[in-house]
Amino acid sequence: MKPTDIVEKQILRADIPQVGPGDEVKVHVRVVESGKERVQIFQGNVVSVYGSGASANYTVRKLSYGVGVERTFPIHSPSVAKLEVVKRGDIRRAKLNYLRKRSGKSAKVRELREDQ
Repeated sequence: MKPTDIVEKQILRADIPQVGPGDEVKVHVRVVESGKERVQIFQGNVVSVYGSGASANYTVRKLSYGVGVERTFPIHSPSVAKLEVVKRGDIRRAKLNYLRKRSGKSAKVRELREDQ
């Protein structure tokens, strides 16, 4: 056990669901403006998940008025109020960098369907 593991255990959050590349997520981000705090939702596809422990990150990509916007969030950050998984993606890649070159229907990710 490393000395930093004790500090990391205090930072890790248990209320965050497992996310993977291709998943469509809603990230509820706390935003502070002029002393007031509000929650802003950033919804898009997870392009990559990297890192481990307290330093794990995920990148979410969305289209806003025809322009691609990517934002990277630390998984265990206190600035993320909540993380919801809208759809699970059925993909075969760890990083979805090819989505940056695509738009419209070709930029869609297949949904993982669970048999009932």
